[in-house]
Amino acid sequence: MNQFWNKRETLKGYRDLREKHGKKMSAFGERLKMLFDGGDYTELFAEMETDDPLGFPGYAEKLKRDRISTGSKDACVAGVGTIKGIPCLAAEVSKEFMMGSMGTVVGEKIAECFEEADRLKLPVVIFSASGGARMQEGMFSLMQMAKTSAAAERFKNRGGLYISVLTHPTTGGVSASYANLGDVILAEPGALIGFAGPRVIEQTIGEKLPRGFQRAEFQKEHGFVDKIVEKQDMKNVIADLLLLHEIKPGRTGGTDGADMTEGGEANVKNMSAAGEANAKNMSSGSEINKREIRKREGSGRKRRTPYERVQMARHKDRPKAQDFIEGLFEGFVELSGDRLGKEDSSIVGGIALFHGRPVTVIGHRKGKNLQENMKYNFGMPGPEGYRKALRMMRQAEKFHRPVIAFIDTPGAYPGKEAEENGQSTAIAENLAAMSSLKTPFIAIVTGEGNSGGALAISMGDEIWMLENAVYSVLSPEGFASILWKDASRSREACEVMKMTAAELYKAGLADRVIPEPPGGLRIGRKENRRGAGDAAVRENRVRETGTVRTSKDIAGKKETEGKKELSGRERISGTEERAVDLPADFADVCENMGELLDRALKKYESFSTDELMEHRYMKYRNIAKTHSWKREAGTSVIYKKTI
Repeated sequence: MNQFWNKRETLKGYRDLREKHGKKMSAFGERLKMLFDGGDYTELFAEMETDDPLGFPGYAEKLKRDRISTGSKDACVAGVGTIKGIPCLAAEVSKEFMMGSMGTVVGEKIAECFEEADRLKLPVVIFSASGGARMQEGMFSLMQMAKTSAAAERFKNRGGLYISVLTHPTTGGVSASYANLGDVILAEPGALIGFAGPRVIEQTIGEKLPRGFQRAEFQKEHGFVDKIVEKQDMKNVIADLLLLHEIKPGRTGGTDGADMTEGGEANVKNMSAAGEANAKNMSSGSEINKREIRKREGSGRKRRTPYERVQMARHKDRPKAQDFIEGLFEGFVELSGDRLGKEDSSIVGGIALFHGRPVTVIGHRKGKNLQENMKYNFGMPGPEGYRKALRMMRQAEKFHRPVIAFIDTPGAYPGKEAEENGQSTAIAENLAAMSSLKTPFIAIVTGEGNSGGALAISMGDEIWMLENAVYSVLSPEGFASILWKDASRSREACEVMKMTAAELYKAGLADRVIPEPPGGLRIGRKENRRGAGDAAVRENRVRETGTVRTSKDIAGKKETEGKKELSGRERISGTEERAVDLPADFADVCENMGELLDRALKKYESFSTDELMEHRYMKYRNIAKTHSWKREAGTSVIYKKTI
C-alpha cells in the first residue's frame, strides 16, 4: 500500500512539474507574440548565455532549471518583425526566468538591441518585468544599469524611437536604467513600478504605505508614465505610435546655415524659392487682414467692445483645445508627465496626423463644466505643466515634427506649491527653448491668453488669434487691481490694454486673425451639426501628400492587387474613418484654420534649420518696439568706437 502511494505521489509530482514548466514556457515571450504580426519574428542573440562570473553557489543549478522551464537561455528574448506592417525591433524581459533579474546576458542583449536597431534604422520596443539586478552576478550585474542606459541614450541621440513598456513588476536596477528612458513610456494597469520594493520602504520608514503606492496609476499621476494601456490594446497603441513616427514630416529645407549679414540678420534672398512662393501664397487664405478689419468696423455689423470680447473668449461653450484637436487632427495619441514628479492635466499634448504629416500638439486644457475645470485647474498650469510641454517640444525637435499650440488660459497658476517648484524657472526655460527650437512652430490663441502663463507655450514662428480671442500682459481684473487698486474697473482696463485680436494685429503683435461667425464661436450648440470634413476629401488630401501606403508597402513587400489605400485614420486605428460630429460654424473655422496651417507649415518646412532659428530670433528681437532709438551701424554702444 505504501509502495503504491509513493509511486502515485512521484507521478503526481512529475505531472505538476510538467504543468508548471508548460505554463512558464507559454508565458515566456508572450508579449512579443502578441505584438508582432501573426506572432512571427526572427529571434536575435538567442545563443547568448552567462559564464557565472562569481561562481556563485547554486546559481548554475538555478539557471539550468529555469532554462528547462522556459526554453530560453536567459530572461530576455529579442527579435525583429512587423507590427501592423511596420518593421520594428522588440525585446521582452520576462519574470518567468529568475524574476526577470538583469545579469550580464540581459544587459548585453538590451545593449545589442539598441545597436542593431540603430544599424537597421528601426524603432525599439522593450517590455520589462523584473525584480532588478541579479544578485548572483554581483557588480557584474550592477554595471548593466550603466551599459543599458548608455546604449539607450546613444540610440535616442541618433534619432531612434524607443518605446518602453512597464509591466508587473518593474523594479530595482531595471526600473532605474533603460526601462525609464523611453521616448514614450507605457504601462500596464496595476503594474508595480519603482526602485525600492514596498516591503523595503515600509521597513525603512516604519509606516504602512498607502493603497496603490508605486502602481502604474501612481506613476502616471506623478508624471513618470505617458499612458496606461490594457494588455489587449497594447499592440494597437504601439502601432499608432510607430505610424506617427514612421511617416516622415514634410521638411524640405537643408541644414546649411543661411547667409548672414554683418548685423546678424538672415539674408532673406538666400531662402529657398519654395519658401518665398509659399510666403506669397499665405495672404490668400481665410484670415482677416487690416483692410478687412476696417471694413468690418465700418459695416453694419455690430462692433463689439473689448470687454464684450473678453466675455466671449471666456464663454463656457467656446471651443477648448480638445475640440480643436478633434476638429483638425487625426489619430491623436495623448502623452503625459514631466518625468520629474507630476502630471499636470491643465496642459494637454501629444502626437497626431495633420494633412498626412505627424505633428506635436500642445494646448491649455479647460473644462466644460465646474467639475472638469477643477480637475484641469481652470487651465492654469503649474511648473510641471510647462515642463511637460517642453518635453514634448524637445521630442518634436528630435523627430522633426512641427509644433502647433492652442492658447487659452487665465495665466500660470499662482499657488504656493507652484512657487516652491519653480514656476518662474519653468516659464523662463520654455521661452529660451522655444527661441531656438529647430522645428516649425505655430501658436494659436483661441480664447484668453494672459501673462507669461500664455507666452510660455506660444513663442512660435507665428502667433495667430481667433477674431474674439484676447491676449494680454495680465487679466483685466488683475491689471485693474494692480494699477488702480480696484478690480471692479476691469471693463475700463479692457479698453486701455489693447488686448483684442484686431488691436494686436494692427500693432504687429499678432500675425493673423482668423474670422469667427457673427455670434462668436460656440461648441455647445447641438443643432446644425455636421462632420469637420467629408471623409473622401480628407482621404484624398492625405493621399496627395504621398504618405499613404498599406501595411505591406510599409514593410517593403509587394502590394497585392486590388488592396485599397488607407486614410491616415484607418492606418492608425485600423478602423473606418468616421466623420467628427461638430457644429457647422466650428467645422468651417477648423477648415479655414487647417488650410492656413497647411500653408504655414509648408512655408517653414522649406527653411533650413539656421534660417528657421534666425527667423524666430529676429521676430522676437524686433517685436513690440515703441522707441525710435537705433544703433549707429558698426559702432559699440559702450566704447563709442568703430568695431
